[in-house]
Amino acid sequence: MDTESLIKSLLKEAELYQSQGLLDDAKQKYDNAAALIEKNPELENRQDLLDTVSEKIGALGSDIDKVEKASKSPELSAKVQDLIKNLFAFSDEKDKDETELEGAIALAKFGQFDAALAEFNELIKRDSLRVVAAKNILRCHIANASLDDAVAQYGQWLSSDIVFSSQQLESIRIFLQGILDRKRIDKRLPSVVSSTHFEAVVTPSHVEEEISEDEEFLDITLIGIRPKAGRLIELDVNFQRGNTISVLIPGRDKDSINRVEVGLKLDDVECSSAFAVFMASGTVIEKTRIDTGAKRGDYRVEIKIESA
Repeated sequence: MDTESLIKSLLKEAELYQSQGLLDDAKQKYDNAAALIEKNPELENRQDLLDTVSEKIGALGSDIDKVEKASKSPELSAKVQDLIKNLFAFSDEKDKDETELEGAIALAKFGQFDAALAEFNELIKRDSLRVVAAKNILRCHIANASLDDAVAQYGQWLSSDIVFSSQQLESIRIFLQGILDRKRIDKRLPSVVSSTHFEAVVTPSHVEEEISEDEEFLDITLIGIRPKAGRLIELDVNFQRGNTISVLIPGRDKDSINRVEVGLKLDDVECSSAFAVFMASGTVIEKTRIDTGAKRGDYRVEIKIESA
């Protein structure tokens, strides 16, 4: 998505959030839009855009103060969950599967794990989305601090009525096994590729086949970044769509939160996957404070990996 389209998307989301009373989320979207506008002097009508966004941010001030003093529900209503899903369906070029997948991922990014799992469990029934939906189900469990549930889910799929091919299950196993290994959890996941071994041997040609058939981009499970010449920050990748990854920065880590801003260029991003560790560059395209759900107070950061 180019800069102008991203700004329009952020402004649209901000207006929708504001209309639903989600003022903190609206302000964050306006702040992100303002940061992008400031960092791109070549934009047409740049100053007018900045003035408009500044006025909208200012108008939210007193209302946000009132909301912050009130108690917040740990989960969003079904109506607002539908709103979040629909925010990501603004492109006419997307087909139904693509739109529904992005809507489910959006719910998960906002910490609405139960609702997201329900969506992914429907999408997993579609062959074209089966692997990506399955991996996102595992990501939901892991993001919700339920690694045991992720392992149990994989075990259920081995004997599920859902028809996974051997290659699909192996791709899912490799993905989850890589996370277990990185977390130093001594557990080997059974594989259907080889009935006589607990873990299949994956040759380079097999790896290439799995990536090309089932994935748009290599699965990244961990990144290391060093913004503004500071300390190295290692972050788990909670969700991924193509070359855009989503990570969480704990609200207590004020130093990292302050140094990671929208538009920040990252020249040395250390990316860890199940197959390799590689260096890449990227750009921070979104930063949002989570105000509901289990991750309330943390910051969700979107990073677009641009080259490796």
